[in-house]
Amino acid sequence: MGRKTGKTAMVVLLGLAALSFLYPFYWMLAASFTKEEYIGQLLFVPNEFTFDNYLQMFKKIPIGRAFFNSTVVALLVTAGVIVTSSMTGYALAKLDFKGRSTLFYVLIFTMTLPFQITLIPNYITMVKLNWVDNLVALVIPALNNAFAILLFRQAFQQLPDALVAAARVDGCKEWTIVYRILMPNAVPTIITVGIITFMNVWNDVMWPLIVIRDENLMTMPQLVTLFAVGGRAEAQLGVKLASSVLLALPIFVAYLFFQKHFIRSMAASGLKD
Repeated sequence: MGRKTGKTAMVVLLGLAALSFLYPFYWMLAASFTKEEYIGQLLFVPNEFTFDNYLQMFKKIPIGRAFFNSTVVALLVTAGVIVTSSMTGYALAKLDFKGRSTLFYVLIFTMTLPFQITLIPNYITMVKLNWVDNLVALVIPALNNAFAILLFRQAFQQLPDALVAAARVDGCKEWTIVYRILMPNAVPTIITVGIITFMNVWNDVMWPLIVIRDENLMTMPQLVTLFAVGGRAEAQLGVKLASSVLLALPIFVAYLFFQKHFIRSMAASGLKD
């Protein structure tokens, strides 16, 4: 009886914890479909369901164009990170060369540094390359991802060296070994890297605010941020919440479909030499 009571109490506590995390997001969604004058009274269900907040948002800002820009940038960066990080991870896991361990620990060290350190050097580089107000400035700097390299290195280390040796005996090139032999055995890692990269790029505000000034090239987080704090929302909370819902929706959908692979890969990515 005591064990059942403890289990029930644990389930109740976990349920309350989950509710405390989920309720703000539910309230944001419900409030975005509520008339402005009733938002302050909202608890669970809108008093009067309306799409007016979304219609006003589309009239005030080019949210569709920003959605397209964010999607293009996020997909290009995600694909690029998977390609470049898998190659680097393979080199660190399966190739024997002088300084490999040192390079790996330097890579780990870079993960401890705040990203703000590289903002000014990166911006100066973008100016010299004439990439300011160009989506390329959002893609190229984001391709260097130490965490993704780490995940691929750990995933490839768990695969037997005999698999790589057999492929080399059969005459396979290194890129063939990576993308036709190792990558199919690292699907959870690919999905994890994809979700994390997509999420980070999609939610990034600071870097786009620095290098993108043309409204037609702005990403969704950048445009929504300027919309919410720049006065164009005209202090209408419902319109701000509607833009926030659209901003969060792709991340929610992506995680909903790939959460099993995400959790499995993160649980298996412990550091080991």
